[in-house]
Amino acid sequence: MKTVRIGCGAGFAGDRIDAASILAARGELDYLVFECLAERTIALAQQAKVRDPHLGYDPLLAARMEAVLPLCRERGTTIVTNMGAANPSAAAVVVQNIARQLGLQGLTIAALTGDDVRSVVDRGDFTINETNQPVASLGDSLVSANAYIGAEGIRHALELGADVVIAGRAADPSLFVAPLSYELGWSLDDWNEVARATLVGHLLECAGQVTGGYFADPGYKDVAGLDDLGFPLAEVSERGPVVITKVAATGGHVTPATCKEQLLYEIHDPGAYFTPDTVANFSQVSIEPAGTDRVYVDGATGKPRPASLKVSLAYRDGFIGEGQISYAGSGAEHRARLAADIVVRRLTRLGVDTQEIRCDIIGVSALHGSLSKNDCEPYEVRLRVAARTKSLGAAQAVANEVESLYTNGPAGGGGATRTTREVLALASTFIPRELVHCDIHTVVA
Repeated sequence: MKTVRIGCGAGFAGDRIDAASILAARGELDYLVFECLAERTIALAQQAKVRDPHLGYDPLLAARMEAVLPLCRERGTTIVTNMGAANPSAAAVVVQNIARQLGLQGLTIAALTGDDVRSVVDRGDFTINETNQPVASLGDSLVSANAYIGAEGIRHALELGADVVIAGRAADPSLFVAPLSYELGWSLDDWNEVARATLVGHLLECAGQVTGGYFADPGYKDVAGLDDLGFPLAEVSERGPVVITKVAATGGHVTPATCKEQLLYEIHDPGAYFTPDTVANFSQVSIEPAGTDRVYVDGATGKPRPASLKVSLAYRDGFIGEGQISYAGSGAEHRARLAADIVVRRLTRLGVDTQEIRCDIIGVSALHGSLSKNDCEPYEVRLRVAARTKSLGAAQAVANEVESLYTNGPAGGGGATRTTREVLALASTFIPRELVHCDIHTVVA
């Protein structure tokens, strides 16, 4: 019975590279997946592409490929990733050049395009899910519109013989569904098998989370070796339970508890997990120990895929001005509160137009606000004042007022910083899947 070994070398854009190298070198993988894309990262990538049409892919693409391409080529491991972000075609050329520089001849790199549906959204009559307003109401502030595409295009690229497949906004589990369905001969309309592959993808897609990284809580859920956290892999056969594991002698651990937490992560309804490939039912999934750092998972079922695809919308929504300053010693919290009051009063006095303002005392109330409970006076705190504004000038005024506390505020303030940035807000809509057309472009090293 055929078994496919598939691993995850990244769970987000800035993830560790050395852990992926260990997985590539010692994981005996058929496939290595890099899941590096989120709603905000693709919006930033679209902005980068506007500034330079040769950019728009993941900034760590070159570094990751330099680290793992020789290992994967030597071991016959195929790479699948969404590091193409807003520009998969440019990303493919980058990988082609790296392969040539490394002397890796005959490598086929496929770029999958079509998830950028900005022109479709501009022409259509679609509604923003979060506000029920028309997408057209965003006007010129709309930066990007990317559909969550499924496994079909990635699988086709593999059928064409690609050694590296680079997509844009492919849904996270679809990066795993494509190679598993291809290798094991599962039809993409065999909903139970697709759901099974989706289960694998969901468990692996966040990399170190399922091996104990996000799971760890000292004294309650202790995990050893987090400085050398091993990234996960799955052993998937044509029939029977899937094994979730990691490379031996690496940090972290794989247990039923780590798998259960990851199974429920970011799922609205375990009985109806909507993806571009299926509506998966994880409510009957069984998770059982299978040895040290080995866990059996089984029991996912699926229904037909949705008729519509979710589209991530990013739009410009003003600016944020932020300033921070620290206070320490006796009365630190009281001085920080006085400083916050001074800044708010100053902004009112100067007529600075703010849409929203918040003053957080980091270490006291930054996370839970008025619900925070402190039994003792803190020795040191850091004040953060941030405000949303319509203009860059107003945002700068907010940051400047915090910095001015150096000499115009309470005693002992230090370490002031100030920043301003444009707000990229996120929303979503749905479009009929037949309006999304994917294309594959290949280059050879």
